[in-house]
Amino acid sequence: MNKTKIEKALYYFVLISMIVSIIFITVKIFLAPSISDDPSIRTKSSYTLMLVQCVLGVVAIHIPDIIEHKLRRDIPSMMVTMYIVFLYCAIFLGEVRSFYYLFDNWDTFLHTFSGGMLGSLGFSIVTIINKTEKIPVNMSPFFVALFAFCFAVTMGVMWEFYEYTFDGLLGLNMQKFILEDGVQLVGRAALSDTMMDLFVDAFGALIMSIIGYISLKYNPDFINRLRFKKIDTDK
Repeated sequence: MNKTKIEKALYYFVLISMIVSIIFITVKIFLAPSISDDPSIRTKSSYTLMLVQCVLGVVAIHIPDIIEHKLRRDIPSMMVTMYIVFLYCAIFLGEVRSFYYLFDNWDTFLHTFSGGMLGSLGFSIVTIINKTEKIPVNMSPFFVALFAFCFAVTMGVMWEFYEYTFDGLLGLNMQKFILEDGVQLVGRAALSDTMMDLFVDAFGALIMSIIGYISLKYNPDFINRLRFKKIDTDK
């Protein structure tokens, strides 16, 4: 579908960054040690995590195009741009460039941001389910905002399911239960990363839901700008 110049530039920049990273990481997996006492030396499991995330990123970056083609809906440029920037910050900067370890609140910031982003997506889901161009005026603004909040929180929970599952299957550390120096957390400390992610997911979703509720109540045009618009196939 039609993309703005900013979207195209971001798309190719992030996609190329991830593809180059996949090539680099694949080589490193064969050269890296399986175990290391030196926290500055990355092991095979560390590079495997990066590889999984980068491959997932290459797939995920095409999701907006797939949605547009399959559902015949045009996704607002602002939402696509935020989504691509989020992928770059979460996967390339977070995992490949180790921002999760270099900056204590990097993961918290991204989960808060994703909660708000998914919350805004929840408002568009309402229009898709009801097959309307705008959020139906007969629906309670509170119900629509509650749906958006629940949708965003559910997606956050599903992401934690994904992290837990692949941490177990591939011996990864997406839930950060192992510190950078190799120390494995136990008990409540091992749960802190997951629970903090869920808390900030809910916080970001709540903020977006409140903004959406106020918009629907007093200025529906604002939240309707975030909706997925039906593509005119006659053009």
